[in-house]
Amino acid sequence: MAFLISGFGRAQAGGQETGPVRDSKTIVPRKSVVQVQFPCFGHSLAYYNDQFDLHQGDRVYVDGKLEGEIGIVASVAYNFKIKLSDYKRVIAVVDTCVHGRFYMAGSHFVTFDPHTLPAAQAALWFRAPSGEDDVYESGNDDTAFQLDDLQGMGAAGAIAERGQNYYMENRVRYLCLNGTKGYAIVEGTRAYTVEFEYQNGTVRNLLCDCYCSYPCKHEVAAMLQLRETLGLIEKQYAREYAASGYFAVIAKGTLFDFAIAGKEKGSFTL
Repeated sequence: MAFLISGFGRAQAGGQETGPVRDSKTIVPRKSVVQVQFPCFGHSLAYYNDQFDLHQGDRVYVDGKLEGEIGIVASVAYNFKIKLSDYKRVIAVVDTCVHGRFYMAGSHFVTFDPHTLPAAQAALWFRAPSGEDDVYESGNDDTAFQLDDLQGMGAAGAIAERGQNYYMENRVRYLCLNGTKGYAIVEGTRAYTVEFEYQNGTVRNLLCDCYCSYPCKHEVAAMLQLRETLGLIEKQYAREYAASGYFAVIAKGTLFDFAIAGKEKGSFTL
């Protein structure tokens, strides 16, 4: 079974809706002071915005003490005079506009269109963008294992069990495979990203940014989700996958929480 999400974007003047917005450079900023509600803290704070055209309901990231926490714009004021040094700023807006076809895939939905929900968009649903001072370095030893035999990962027994629990709890919120390049978001104490290469049943260069120097529970969960999804695709959607060489899966609750909940316009067809 497939369903089509159509037009779940922000309504603009004249009743028209936006399509997917992937490039913030196309948005004309409108200066404002916004009240941002943080669900995890139960209160709102005021922030200055000069980079975006913000509206009530937008999900944003800010700098300051709540940097890294996602917030929801509760109100927007365009008529103001403030001392800039007294205010922290909005630094990013989460793009929750999704437009495309999804198919049922167990606890997840799957799409075979790389433009429907790309990894860069999904990543902001869970974590703030990297700052200018964030510098990353990685290395690998080209270790490989077979996806149908995850013991080859070398994960310790307790870690493998915790990874199994993460998988069963649907903590793999998002996973995509574009050709041979894979990417996943696994939610633990925070959202972690897992990267890997996959081809003809073999996984190579598996990395997680939880900085463990050994196979971790996030990697185990991601590999279990990858194995499940590939098995389901082989049975149900082999033609669609062969045509694109790409798939992305998103946890059902996550898609509804971000792409549909709170939207006043848009439609989907089963």
